[in-house]
Amino acid sequence: MRNNRISETVWILILIIISFIMIFPFVLMLSTSLKSMAEIQRPHFSILPNIIHLENYPVAMSRGQWGRYFFNSIFVTVITVIVSLLFNSMAGFAFSRLQFRFRDFLFIVSLIGLMIPPQVNMLPVYVILKSIPFAGGNNWLGQGGLGWLDSYMGLIAPYVAGSFGVFLFRQFYLTFPKALDDAAKIDGMNAFQRYLYIYLPSSKPVIASLIALKATHTWNEYTWPLIIVMSDKMRTVQLALAFYKDEYVIEWNLLMAATAVTVMPLVIVFFAVQKYFIKGIVTTGIKG
Repeated sequence: MRNNRISETVWILILIIISFIMIFPFVLMLSTSLKSMAEIQRPHFSILPNIIHLENYPVAMSRGQWGRYFFNSIFVTVITVIVSLLFNSMAGFAFSRLQFRFRDFLFIVSLIGLMIPPQVNMLPVYVILKSIPFAGGNNWLGQGGLGWLDSYMGLIAPYVAGSFGVFLFRQFYLTFPKALDDAAKIDGMNAFQRYLYIYLPSSKPVIASLIALKATHTWNEYTWPLIIVMSDKMRTVQLALAFYKDEYVIEWNLLMAATAVTVMPLVIVFFAVQKYFIKGIVTTGIKG
């Protein structure tokens, strides 16, 4: 009994240390956002600001059209997450509960997407989106205009599907007993009805997991918007953070203030789905 208590205490201390390491960058960000540039540039570092400068936040938000930038990021993230949930859940259901030719082979092929760095696909995807017919001034051959560049479709389309989401749903649906499908077939349900009325309503854990992961990835994406966004009205919040740094100077206090504001929506999303998040991650790894 005593050894168990010592072991438990050691693990608690280790978890406290790990938690502190994980949260320290966040604390440092908030602290820096409340300092003046003069204090930041001092040779002696201090975590807490000597004088709290709350005015850094309104000053930071006065640079550019932050209302528009937040709308862009929220719109792109929400649409991406909703469409991803639809596509990934249907594909995961098909790969786990339906029998068709080359099912396992097609699933393995879909997983190749997890092995390819996204940077490898950026140029081909850029060319494809620029060549969409009848979009952005293009003719029927996909020439003469911008296609889906500098548009919401260009920001959303590359992320609506993903091998990881398909994998999550497949692993989750594999945990359901086969007798469930047999009973549904006896009741006259077809495959789509089983997906819509049985599997989808029971998918809260994996849906919450994908919402948290997909929303975080889409909201924080910087490289792809940097490539295709050309106008100020299409900037996302991550691109807008570039307002506080130039070739010679980085306004760290304003940059951290703006970063703290942009992080808040993700914090809200996580707390909203945390009830199911851990359960979903654990459940999807039970059965291969």
